[in-house]
Amino acid sequence: MTAEMLDYLIIGAGPAGLQLAALLERDGSRDYLVLESADVPGAFFTRFPRHRQLISINKPHTGSDDPELNLRLDWNSLLTDDPALRFTRYTERYFPPADEMIRYLADFAAGTGVRVSYGSRVTSVARLADEGFAVTEESGTVHRARRVVVATGVSQPYIPPIPGVEHAEPYPEMSVDPRDFLDQRVLIIGKGNSAFETADNLMETTALIHVAGPSSVRLAWRTHYVGHLRAVNNNFLDTYQLKSANAVLDGQVREIARDGAGYRVSFAFSRADEAVRELRYDRVLLCTGFRFDASIFDADCRPALAVNDRFPAQTAAFESVNVPGLYFAGTLSQERDFKRSTNGFIHGFRYTVRALYHILERRHHDQPWPARKVLAEAEPMADAIIERVNRSSALWQQFGVLADVLTVAGADVRYHEEVPVGYVTGTGLNTADHEATDAFLVTLEYGPEHDQVDPFDVSVRRVAQDEAGQAHDAAYLHPVVRHHRDGQVVAVHHLAENLENQWNRPDVHRAPLVSFLDRCLDGAVG
Repeated sequence: MTAEMLDYLIIGAGPAGLQLAALLERDGSRDYLVLESADVPGAFFTRFPRHRQLISINKPHTGSDDPELNLRLDWNSLLTDDPALRFTRYTERYFPPADEMIRYLADFAAGTGVRVSYGSRVTSVARLADEGFAVTEESGTVHRARRVVVATGVSQPYIPPIPGVEHAEPYPEMSVDPRDFLDQRVLIIGKGNSAFETADNLMETTALIHVAGPSSVRLAWRTHYVGHLRAVNNNFLDTYQLKSANAVLDGQVREIARDGAGYRVSFAFSRADEAVRELRYDRVLLCTGFRFDASIFDADCRPALAVNDRFPAQTAAFESVNVPGLYFAGTLSQERDFKRSTNGFIHGFRYTVRALYHILERRHHDQPWPARKVLAEAEPMADAIIERVNRSSALWQQFGVLADVLTVAGADVRYHEEVPVGYVTGTGLNTADHEATDAFLVTLEYGPEHDQVDPFDVSVRRVAQDEAGQAHDAAYLHPVVRHHRDGQVVAVHHLAENLENQWNRPDVHRAPLVSFLDRCLDGAVG
């Protein structure tokens, strides 16, 4: 066992592990180590996605030289002050090759000087009798740490409980050569991007493809959740609706059974009064996503799971709900906003990893959340808000999840950036010298029923842009300011939506916001 007691032991050198390590390395005052089972950082991307094209946007040409603003259109970079470590320097491809991510993460690890031990596969995480954890490697080396941060991602395929599912070929193992499916009838189980990515790849060589699952196909351009089906993967839908041999099946796969050289699949159609049919296929492919692997945890520190046991259950501080001192970073943190925002993706979790860093500093090292003072008057407060909502990439990417927070303690107003909404409403940001009674939470949000609106249906009435009086009915992304007093929301103000996402018009955006803040500060709204 190592004699040194680390402040933090990070498991996994993927994007999230590297992001947290880079923040700790920059700070320089915490003892940490990253354990990575592979011999390179970001090893997940050496295998996935199987068809080697990322669907995370990469846009080097934005017309702006503001690095903060440009992160709104850069979904792959990690957070750093070094302009050489921006992913946009690696390729101009809008949907970049996965191999470029491997190269980028290796350069990020080297450029930030993070402490990573490669070839260090963790086999056990156990509690120590006095404090902290003992983390054991496959080699037998044991590390001690006061706190463990798991940044392994969802590393195990999710296998649905279908009788005969062992006959299906899992996404990580199936062939990606279309010629291997020549003239075959193929069933793909799953309705996410991996399923449709696979279907698009096989359309030219198969006799027939059915994509099947119990839930409806949800399109990202309508729901604004980037994990739903993306347009780059939806060519298959044309072949279905334009009568080209393929189909999307809505319902449950009841059983998969061998039938000579192929398979007999019992399928219950959900939109036909649960009518059950037996369908025959030559191949069955399983594209049902991934789940968290909790097998390394001893019984006394095994984290509770959530969302069909696919993710660890977490508090608003990204800590295990049942194992104090065990934290989660990266795509695992999407349990907090599952299918609502962007914690499952680099362009979202890079910010919540930074928030986690501030939470750890505040909770374990008595460091307050970084803040700057603002005059306790409506106009300077409004100007601070408007400057941020027009520039912040964190509020833009983590809509409804992260908030800028202005805390008010008499004449002392402090502006805190990028605080998880669940954390600030549950824990607050008070310090010994700043006992706030009021807070203003600033978020970017879509309207409450935005996913029910077809953005391409011209018959659907939309709120006119720059109409301040109708801003609360807007479906598109826009700033929202909520006034909290003694822990309760007492007033809400919406800034009018704008086509160019520029919420800075004096009469439309600033003046109504100043008026709202003035009323709140005077105690007129309650």
